[in-house]
Amino acid sequence: MKHISIDTIKTWERFYRANFINCLSGFKSASLVGTVNAEGQSNLAVFSSIVHLGSDPALIGFINRPLAAAPHTINNIKATGVYTINHIHPSFVAKAHQSSAKYAVDINEFDAVNLEAQFINSIKAPFVGESFIKYALELSEIVPIKQNNTFLVIGAVTDVLIDDKLMEEDGFIALEKAGSMSCLGIDAYYKTELFERFGYARPDI
Repeated sequence: MKHISIDTIKTWERFYRANFINCLSGFKSASLVGTVNAEGQSNLAVFSSIVHLGSDPALIGFINRPLAAAPHTINNIKATGVYTINHIHPSFVAKAHQSSAKYAVDINEFDAVNLEAQFINSIKAPFVGESFIKYALELSEIVPIKQNNTFLVIGAVTDVLIDDKLMEEDGFIALEKAGSMSCLGIDAYYKTELFERFGYARPDI
């Protein structure tokens, strides 16, 4: 087994290093975050750092890169207090990945990558029309991470749009039936399949 020290890793070329470190944490969910700015212009960006923080209250977080590198999503969330998270499926994965490009602030990524901006009821932020599992959130807290100038954006779930055929009797969502994709590194996407479900673990069982 190869032993690689952090001193060696620091000498690697930027994108090689980023790909390697990004893979260490394993497969992650691939999602699109939809926002709108104060003037009503929509924005769309792919994120692989979505994390469940709690079920009661229902809180979801994601890591936003430093403001200099990725200002649009977090600035829109600060301005409006609302955003959506949308699962990515094989039928539009290439378009979803393209949204990671650094478009100018006046560009609507929905239009740029040819995805539908779907507005529901009084929710200000746009959903991705092509997504089968999507939810809206209200901003709860933004936590600065001083070590690398990133931000943990925490939102409270307010609304969920989902095909009820994907929901099982115990509340489990069968993501593989929806074709929800996972990702690895900075540019690889994977299909998922269920391997096994286990019962609630107890010390005496």
